[in-house]
Amino acid sequence: MDSVLKLLDELEEIIDESRSVPFSSGKISVNKDDILEIITDIRNKLPNEIKQSKWILEERNKILADSEREAEDIIKKAEEHMNQLIDEHEVTKKAYENADEIVAKSRQDSKTMRIRAVEYTDRILMDTQDRLKELQHSVAEQQNILNEFINQSLDILYENRQQLKSMNEQK
Repeated sequence: MDSVLKLLDELEEIIDESRSVPFSSGKISVNKDDILEIITDIRNKLPNEIKQSKWILEERNKILADSEREAEDIIKKAEEHMNQLIDEHEVTKKAYENADEIVAKSRQDSKTMRIRAVEYTDRILMDTQDRLKELQHSVAEQQNILNEFINQSLDILYENRQQLKSMNEQK
């Protein structure tokens, strides 16, 4: 995202450093190829931001899978522990209670980890979405500025040509 923002800063810098068009108010002259090259770079870099979002989703899925494996390992260990304590009735009863608690805790821990992973991923995706919206807005503003500049330049060129024709006819 930083590379796209740098390109937008570069675009803004080109506009800020551009020379004024003579006999015009607030109009500047920019190199069209430079502006279009920066816009193309922005378009090329946006897919990288989207790839990063996909990577975050994959990481979230890995975290969820790891949580489920960890929960299964805890359950398996609890069952093994319970089988060792089956010798006496009281010990067996206690083991069942402990096993139930461990299973419930494991399920709760797994659920908590899953919820946190989903919330984390949602925050990352929301942040990416907000940044993309800002970028889209910024690009649209810059495009509007560029279109206005081009239209003004065309008007000035037309007026200058008309003045030249008028001067030529007076001679």
